[in-house]
Amino acid sequence: MKLRRLNSADPGFEVALAQLTAFESSQDPAVDEAVAGIVAEVRQRGDAALLEYTRRFDRWQAASAAALEISSEQLEQALDGLPATQREALSEAARRIRLFHERQKNETWTYTEADGTVLGQQVTALDRVGLYVPGGKAAYPSSVLMNAIPANVAGVREIIMVVPTPDGFRNDLVLAAAALAGVTRVFTVGGAQAVAALAFGTETIPAVDKIVGPGNAFVAAAKRRVFGIVGIDMVAGPSEILIIADGGTPPEWVAMDLFSQAEHDELAQSILLCPDAGYLDRVETAIHQLIETMPRRAVIEASLGKRGALIQVRDLEEACAISNQVAPEHLELSVADGERWLKSIRHAGAIFVGPYSSEALGDYCAGPNHVLPTGRTARFASPLGVYDFQKRTSLIKVSRSGARTLGAVAQVLAEREGLAAHARSAAYRSGD
Repeated sequence: MKLRRLNSADPGFEVALAQLTAFESSQDPAVDEAVAGIVAEVRQRGDAALLEYTRRFDRWQAASAAALEISSEQLEQALDGLPATQREALSEAARRIRLFHERQKNETWTYTEADGTVLGQQVTALDRVGLYVPGGKAAYPSSVLMNAIPANVAGVREIIMVVPTPDGFRNDLVLAAAALAGVTRVFTVGGAQAVAALAFGTETIPAVDKIVGPGNAFVAAAKRRVFGIVGIDMVAGPSEILIIADGGTPPEWVAMDLFSQAEHDELAQSILLCPDAGYLDRVETAIHQLIETMPRRAVIEASLGKRGALIQVRDLEEACAISNQVAPEHLELSVADGERWLKSIRHAGAIFVGPYSSEALGDYCAGPNHVLPTGRTARFASPLGVYDFQKRTSLIKVSRSGARTLGAVAQVLAEREGLAAHARSAAYRSGD
């Protein structure tokens, strides 16, 4: 495996960096066409289409649409049946995630002006949310916790989870996570058909207000297609990590942190920035040594070979500037005085401060959400949180005195905009 080495002092570095971080996220026309057909079929034929697609894509035949649902008793059985170490780890992760997200809740507030006019906002939770969870043997219980717990904390009344079960295989850890996270109902359907069912509803699966959760290209395309009918969290791209190191962290630690994103898939991106060329050499040596021990070696090598890089920078200040340009999903400040550099970071999905703060801890159990903006969207987007499951409604209670003052202002502006009814509506209440 040949690792890309760049130097910020070299001519053409900016072009090389732009090429490295560029990712073509446009929709595959073939995928989009297939998804359009699936979504239309589910919208028109409901449960019948779900059963047909489950048989075709997941390779098992449900006796009826009702058989697609997993009962709450079965979820609890899955939790109770876990080995003690797994159950304890899952419970501790859930506890920490809930504790963090409890602090994010927005509250209703008002204030009263001198004339008695009351203004404010009312915060309410969404009624029903759909959670898509990848299924089968490559399942992610951590995604269940990270998506469902914020919705539960926000006060969402119903959390409807869909999860594919290829060949009828049900992942007990995923079902146990659903029990811990407060999921209301679980259906064993996946793919674009599951997204369509959540968006439009079928005879068995209720329509939701928002769909969250990761998935493959077909799931992403379906979320794009139904957006506007329902809300969505985001259409996420490949996972990313950028590490800024000062040379003090053991190179094996940094190499493994780069692996932790590269093992997701061949399009994931892992970048290391450091002023010390000798340290970059040591990390590269560690990479070549440790790759031999990785079960997903082929995926890691493909990812690092296509989109990975070790970059020598002039200093840590420049490293922060480059990081802001990249706006990575995960940023590790693997330096001795990480807090010093926080003020220099403006764009990142999550920042891991200090050599002991590995990204993997954030993925599973630190507490903050691991659903993060990718593909430079951290410039304007935020991690998934409780606020994604709450709405804000403006409150306006104008007093008689306030109507006179505000009415005069509104009348002038409405007349200037040529909206006579607006102007007269304001004038009625202002006493004119």
